Amino acid sequence: MSDIPAKNGPRAASMIRVDQAGEYGATRIYAGQLAVMGNRHPMAREIAHMAEQEERHRKFFDEMIARRGVRPTALQPFWKAAGFALGAATAAMGPRAAMACTAAVETEIDRHYQEQLAELGDSDPELSAAVAEFRAEELEHKEAALAAGAENAPGYPLLSFAIRAGCRAAIALSKRI
Repeated sequence: MSDIPAKNGPRAASMIRVDQAGEYGATRIYAGQLAVMGNRHPMAREIAHMAEQEERHRKFFDEMIARRGVRPTALQPFWKAAGFALGAATAAMGPRAAMACTAAVETEIDRHYQEQLAELGDSDPELSAAVAEFRAEELEHKEAALAAGAENAPGYPLLSFAIRAGCRAAIALSKRI
């Protein structure tokens, strides 16, 4: 039996599904970046720290999916490969491109989490508190990426646009599939 509040039942389930998928995708992006960069670059330590936070976020949503009986996205195998490939490709382009990836992803996640918080209001305190906490950490990731020169990556406007569009598509798909 699910403990999702009746007022937000199907919508909360969709939020939890997409948030778990997004946090999983983030862990895969950072895994791809670290696989290429290793610990050779000063940003590797920052990326590893971000990856640890994303893993904590993912575990929270994994637990919430199990506890509330929410169906996870069927696209997870795709996000596993796509996230790793995105991380590896941007890291191969250089540390600034890896940071451009982070800045772009976190821009969309911030927008997504803001929308969720507005919709949730006080109807699901547990989910709202987690989204607010995780949003703050995602904003820290974005600021760290910008401070590390994300906007100086080769082709930054196009790279950022493409990654942000991909994030928006992933969010839309993971809500339903």
